[in-house]
Amino acid sequence: MTFPVLEGKVAIITGAAMGMGEATARLFADAKAKVIIADYNEEKGTEVAESIKANGGEAAFVKVDVSKSADVQAMVKFTVDTYGKLDVAVNNAALTPDDKPAAEFDEDYWDRLMSVDLKGAALCMKYELQQMKKQGNGGSIINISSVSGFRPQPNNIAYVAAKHGVVGMTKVAALENGPENIRVNSVAPGAIDTPMLRGALEQFGYTEEEYAPQLSLLNRFGQANEIAEATLWLASDASSYVTGTTIHADAGYTSR
Repeated sequence: MTFPVLEGKVAIITGAAMGMGEATARLFADAKAKVIIADYNEEKGTEVAESIKANGGEAAFVKVDVSKSADVQAMVKFTVDTYGKLDVAVNNAALTPDDKPAAEFDEDYWDRLMSVDLKGAALCMKYELQQMKKQGNGGSIINISSVSGFRPQPNNIAYVAAKHGVVGMTKVAALENGPENIRVNSVAPGAIDTPMLRGALEQFGYTEEEYAPQLSLLNRFGQANEIAEATLWLASDASSYVTGTTIHADAGYTSR
């Protein structure tokens, strides 16, 4: 379905080579945005951009390591050089959650995860905000958090800490930039059917039928496009009076 709710807008989506980021990029292109596919995976990111263009959308790929300031600055510059401006940004890039208890967490992986999931989101906001403020026409930034930013699980202390941080940073940026009509919100996905989740099921010997009721009042896993739909609403003018908040796209997981 094509609906031009983002027509005339330019959007960056990080982590857009696969999963929720890819679904968001494709949906935004359907909504007539010009989309920057930003990812560290050059092969898959380029494939997504080319696929969007083959289907009549506008997209370009840029390789980025969001943990590096120079890369993030170059990403924003590439966006403006390519499409002339920046209206929307979805900061989605993240690493796989850690898998050890607090008493045994891997310090090297802690540093790497924090550099991408937390510092990376902060760097993206920093340079996206600078560009939007320079343009003077407002904008919308959506940070992808997680239910782990609200209801922690055991054995992933780094991921839980990072996602709590993303929620806090979202509120700070919303407070600071509201007067310039730059809206900053987040989406907190629940259990979404991705290769990462399927791998975890296989690792622990669970089936979807056994595990989904523990994570969802709807007794099923979410789909990547369902997160993309929530993100699209926050990116569009339909949410023009919404800032500093989080959409819980988690089938009620954090409500109980």
